[in-house]
Amino acid sequence: QVQLVESGGGLVQPGGSLRLSCAPSGSIFRVYAMGWHRQAAGKERELVATITSSGSPNYADSVKGRFTISRDNAKNTVYLQMNSLEPEDTAVYYCNAALQRTFRTSPETSWGQGTQVTVSS
Repeated sequence: QVQLVESGGGLVQPGGSLRLSCAPSGSIFRVYAMGWHRQAAGKERELVATITSSGSPNYADSVKGRFTISRDNAKNTVYLQMNSLEPEDTAVYYCNAALQRTFRTSPETSWGQGTQVTVSS
């Protein structure tokens, strides 16, 4: 299975910003929808945002107006710009993507290993 590699997490004060990035670790034939999920301690994993291959975004109500998902299809990379961060945004953030390794293989869903985002003063 293809591994997705995330970067950009860290510690930030309330009201601050972070930008997460995620891309496959190897060459890929095609990437379809991509997205971000998060899991806070003691809670279930929840959807944050998704983006289609043509660039149409979708957001959870809790992040609308604060987070922006985007992608660079030339680099097979998805980004999550997070502004006005709140302590409630503290979680491990995971990216995922529907992708096809070669033109012969079937599409599959891959996940990243997760990156910690902590919002605290």
